Amino acid sequence: MKQALKFLFIFVSVIISAQDLKYSDQEIQKKLDSIKVEGNTLFSYEKASWQAGDLMAKNKKINGNTGIYLTYKVSDTTKTVFLNKDQTSILAEYSFKNNQTKTSKEILVQRELNETEKKLKNIRATIIPQLSNPQYGITVPQGYNLNLVIIPFNENYKVYLIPGTSQSGIIPFGNDYLFISDSKGDIISNQKFHSRLIPTMTSMENGGTVTMSTHSHLRTTPFISATDICTFKLYAPLTKLDEFSVYSPALGIYMKYNYKKDTIEKGEK
Repeated sequence: MKQALKFLFIFVSVIISAQDLKYSDQEIQKKLDSIKVEGNTLFSYEKASWQAGDLMAKNKKINGNTGIYLTYKVSDTTKTVFLNKDQTSILAEYSFKNNQTKTSKEILVQRELNETEKKLKNIRATIIPQLSNPQYGITVPQGYNLNLVIIPFNENYKVYLIPGTSQSGIIPFGNDYLFISDSKGDIISNQKFHSRLIPTMTSMENGGTVTMSTHSHLRTTPFISATDICTFKLYAPLTKLDEFSVYSPALGIYMKYNYKKDTIEKGEK
């Protein structure tokens, strides 16, 4: 029986190894291009949320009176709106075009939620209680938070959880999740990109500067992730880093992303 199990283990390992080698260079590049597009989409949502949050915090008239916020796209514009505490109306609306730092429009007149905002609010309210299910293994290390990003996906929704921190000198890779929900907000699938939080230091204790960052992925996540790209694009401008790389044990390659060029290059081990 032990011999049979040993053979089965070797056989399965051979199958997995064979699967690892099935991607051609063209297929890998196509996959990387798709991930880059998703990473930039995710970044546009989070960047708008960051900027709108900073602007709202500076406004003494509404700061302290707001509840949740919602971020969504309308054509080439990303909007972030802040609801009042009982979530019955919008107190502030900030619009950004093409990831610009300055708003293209700021509206501080209280109004009712439109249909898109009502739908997003309901999806959010349905999803959040499900995330406490132990089967998802969601954790929030001290000093960090998880940001919720909801993106329409055909008739369903992609729901990302990506880490954030106010600590300086750290890029919070890892501890990121993707959930797919149906049109009502019920989770139908989930994925964890990294096994843990990977707090990447951007400066050294002796005062030196980190110029390159690399981390490794799970074999079940063979490619650089959209969350990797989004997180780096958010934090890299606060550092001296222009690029980072991911090593894929499953593919035996490195994938290097440069945020200024918005490119992903593939390199061998």
